[in-house]
Amino acid sequence: MTTSPLNFPANRPIDVACLGRLAVDLYAQQIGCSLEEAHSFAKYLGGSSGNMAFGTARLGLRSAMISRVGDEQNGRFLIDTLRLEGCDTSQIQIDPQRLTGMVLLGIKDKDTFPLLFARENCADMALDADAIDENFLARCRSLIITGTHLSAPGVLAASRRALDIAARHGVVRMLDIDYRPVLWGLTTRGDGETRYVASAEVSARLQAELHQFDLIIGTEEEWLIAGGVEGDLIESLRRVRACSQAVFVVKRGPLGCSLIEGPVPDRIDDAPTVMGERVEVLNVLGAGDAFASGLLAGLLRGKSLAESAAIANACGAIVVSRHGCAPAMPTRAELDHWFSGHRHTRPDHDAALSHLHRVSRARPAWPELCVLAYDHRSQFEDLAHETGAPLERLRTLKRLINEVVADVERDEGNAGRMGVLIDGRRDLGAEALHEATGRGWWIGRPIELPGSRPLRFDGTDSLATELQHWPLLHTVKCLVFYHPDDAQSLRDEQDAWLRQVWTATRASGHELLLEVIPPKDTLGPDDRGQAVVRAIQHFYDMGIKPEWWKVGAMSRANWEALDALVRDRDPWCRGAVILGLSQPLEQLVEAFAEAQAPVVKGFMIGRTVWAAPARAWLRGETDDRTFQAAVAQSFRALVAGWRRSRRAEHEAVAPQSATA
Repeated sequence: MTTSPLNFPANRPIDVACLGRLAVDLYAQQIGCSLEEAHSFAKYLGGSSGNMAFGTARLGLRSAMISRVGDEQNGRFLIDTLRLEGCDTSQIQIDPQRLTGMVLLGIKDKDTFPLLFARENCADMALDADAIDENFLARCRSLIITGTHLSAPGVLAASRRALDIAARHGVVRMLDIDYRPVLWGLTTRGDGETRYVASAEVSARLQAELHQFDLIIGTEEEWLIAGGVEGDLIESLRRVRACSQAVFVVKRGPLGCSLIEGPVPDRIDDAPTVMGERVEVLNVLGAGDAFASGLLAGLLRGKSLAESAAIANACGAIVVSRHGCAPAMPTRAELDHWFSGHRHTRPDHDAALSHLHRVSRARPAWPELCVLAYDHRSQFEDLAHETGAPLERLRTLKRLINEVVADVERDEGNAGRMGVLIDGRRDLGAEALHEATGRGWWIGRPIELPGSRPLRFDGTDSLATELQHWPLLHTVKCLVFYHPDDAQSLRDEQDAWLRQVWTATRASGHELLLEVIPPKDTLGPDDRGQAVVRAIQHFYDMGIKPEWWKVGAMSRANWEALDALVRDRDPWCRGAVILGLSQPLEQLVEAFAEAQAPVVKGFMIGRTVWAAPARAWLRGETDDRTFQAAVAQSFRALVAGWRRSRRAEHEAVAPQSATA
C-alpha cells in the first residue's frame, strides 16, 4: 500500500484542527418547495469547518474546532454537539457581543437547494487572531481552513496566524476552497444558492495565500475561481500550480475526484481519477464537507491518496442521500458495511446501513441504569380513587419523587447512572417530566395505552406526529403484553402496532425501550423467562432492534440466552433492564443475582419503591418530607442491592480466574 503523500507528524494528540465557519443550520423539513413555502425546520450543527470537525470526529479522528460562537443558546448547542461527538472544543472562542451565525436551507429538487445565510457581523467572522493558541496548534498533526476565512481582513489575519504557527511546527496545512460567492459579497444577500461567480479580485486574493498549503481541495468551479481563468479548468489548475506545490484534489461530482501531485496534465481525465459512487441524490449540501472528512480520515491513518479518495467519495455519496449535513455524516461502521459489498444506489433504503447510522455514532454512555419508574397512569389514578384524594394531587406527588431521585443521585457513585420513567400527560406527569428534563438523567416516556392488549397508543393514533413534540433525549418506552403463543390474529395486530413504533422512532431519532410482559394467564408454571426470550427473538425476526429491552425477572439460563440472542442479532443494543411488577424489594434483589449476563445494565422499578408511601401521603397520614424519606430509603436499598449483586458475582468469579 502506498502511503500518504503528505508528511503528517506522528505522536501528537490532535489529528486535525478545523478553522472556519461554525454555525447553526436550519433545514426545511418540507422537501420539494421553496424556502418561502417551508414552514418547519430541523436544527443541526453547520458551517463547513464545523461539519468537517464533526465528520472527522465521527470517523474516529481526534479533531478540534477553531472558531468563534456567540455567548448564547446557539453557541452552546454547537459546542455541546461537537463535544458529544468527541471533538476538542477548547479553541472555540466565545463572543460576548455577536450572535452565532445561522443558515436556512431548503431542498427544492435534486438540483435546487436554496440557502439563506444569516451571518451579518456573526461570531465566527470575528475570530480573534491574537487568541489563536500556538501551544495548541503545535500539538496538532494537520490544520484545514476553508475559503470563507480568507474573505475578510479579520478572519484572514486569524488564518494567516494559524498557518504561520503550523508551518513552524511541521503541521500539514490544507485548504478546502469552499467558494460561496454570497460570502464574498458577490451576490444579493438572499442568493446563497449560487455556487460560482467569476471575480478577478477573489482569484487574486486566493492566489496570494495558496503558497501556504500542502493540500488543496475544490470542485471544478472552485478551481476556476482559484485559478482565475474563466471557463478553462486546466489553465486554472496551472495558474494555481504556479502559486503552490500542494497536492490538488479536484472533486468532479458523480465522476469522483482527480488527483494531481505534480505537473498539471493536458486533460483532467489524464490525471489519476478515483471513480465516484452511484447513488440517487436527495441533498448535495454537506457532501463536500463529508468528502473532506473521509479524505482526511484516510490520509491521517496513513492510507494512499487514492485509497483516501475512495473513502471520501463514499462519505459524500452517503451524505447526499440524507437530510442535513453534520447529522448525515457516516461512521466507520457504516463505511465498513459499505465497502464490504453493500453499496446501494439508495443508501437511505439500506436498513442495515440506516441502523448502523443510528447506533454506531457517539451517544451518551449509560454503563449502568438505576431508574425509578413513575410513568404509571392507571395505577396512580387508582390510588387517588382508593384514598379519596383529588387527581390533581398526583402532579405534586410525581414532582416530589423527582426530588428523591435528585437526592439519591448525590450519593457517591450515582452520578451519570440515574434515570426516571415519567408520563407526559398534562393532567398527571407532564410537570414532573419537564422538571426532570435537563438534569442529566436518563429519561423514558410511555406511549402505550395502559393495559391495552392488543397494543394501542395513549392519547394519539399517530405516534410519528406525537414524537415531533418530544425532546430527542426522551426515550420512547413501549410496553406490550405479548406471548409468542398468543392467537395468530392477536399477534398480527400487536406486530402491526409495533411496526408503527419502530418506524416512528427511526424517523424521529428517538431511542426505543421495548418492555415485554407476557400476561400471567398465558404463562405455564415452569416458565422463568422462556416466553420473553422467544418473543424478543420474534421481534428481531421482524427487523425491530430497540436500543433497550425491559423484562421481568428470569432464570440465569434465560438471561444468558437473551444475552446470546442480542449479541447475535444486534451487538449495538444498549442492553436490558429489569422491571419490578410490584414485587417485594427483597425478592427483586434476589432476582438481580440471577441476572449476571453482560446484557443486563440495571433496573427500572416503581411501585415497589413508592406505592405504600404514596398511599399514606394521599391519605394525609404523612407529610412531604416523610413521604420522600420513605421513597428514598427504598430506592437506595434497590441501588445497593443491585451493586451488591454485581460485586458478589465478581468476587465469586475472581478466585476461579486467578487459579486458572
